[in-house]
Amino acid sequence: MAKYDISLPFARKPIRIASAAALAAAMLFASPAFAANRDMVQLQTQVQQLQNAVARLQQVSAENMGVLKDLVQQSADTVNKMSANMDDLKKQMLVQQNAQNLKVDQVSNQIQTMNDSIDEVKARIANLEKVLQNIQNQQQSMSATMQPAASGLPDASAATPGGAPSDASALPAPATGPGGKPLAGTPMPPADAGPAAPPADQLYKTALGDYMSAKYSLAASEFSDVTKYYPDNPLSGNAYYYQGEIAYRGGHYSDAIKNYDKVIEQYPASNKVPVSRLHKGNALIESKQTAAGVRELRSLIQRYPNAPEAMQARSKLSGMGVPVTARR
Repeated sequence: MAKYDISLPFARKPIRIASAAALAAAMLFASPAFAANRDMVQLQTQVQQLQNAVARLQQVSAENMGVLKDLVQQSADTVNKMSANMDDLKKQMLVQQNAQNLKVDQVSNQIQTMNDSIDEVKARIANLEKVLQNIQNQQQSMSATMQPAASGLPDASAATPGGAPSDASALPAPATGPGGKPLAGTPMPPADAGPAAPPADQLYKTALGDYMSAKYSLAASEFSDVTKYYPDNPLSGNAYYYQGEIAYRGGHYSDAIKNYDKVIEQYPASNKVPVSRLHKGNALIESKQTAAGVRELRSLIQRYPNAPEAMQARSKLSGMGVPVTARR
């Protein structure tokens, strides 16, 4: 027993040495592992920080995007309101313009009616003047015939043996009297041409009444008779104008333009010239001859700048978006 007790310390030394060696080896191998773990921890920390930064960036971006959407929506709402206001303003301006055009048209129609009435009165006055002149001529003729008879001397130079004036053509046509003879100035057709046409003012008045009653076909025929039998009468200019109006109402713009041209070219002193130019321009525009219609309206404005028709022409051009004066 003593032998083993003496040798026990020497027997444990290899165990201690081995343990020390194992501990040293463990320390040697544990140092790199510890360093790797520390790098991993740092990397994970950096990744976590990066993820947090990305999350914050996403949050800020989302907030900014939301603000931007709100601004865009507000801008869109503002634009829509402005557009709606502009539409309302355009409608109001269009209504005002239509009302103004309607008033101008009404005034123009009233002026035209007054002009027609004046023309009719002038025609009646001219007819009365002719009647008075015929009566005066008859009185002078009767006085000249009665003077030789009162003196008891025959007037060989004034009458033929048959009692008729030596120059029968010098006497005026008799006025209509109890015997129903025609007035002077009344057109007399040939013997085989049928009855004479009514006086110009009477024929025109009848045609105008039928036109005002919307009997356009009958009125067109009667206006045509005025221009046929009385081409030199100023009322024929009015008759051509109303024939153009009837054609315009029926959509026959080419015929309307021809009648308006007759007023403009053959009756330049007629008060229907400005309105004929206005309606001719409208007829040209309606028949797709826009350039010619614009020129006609501009010519009307230039020739009659203060006429109501010039105001309507300006309104028409403005509504078309066309300048009143041609650009050079």
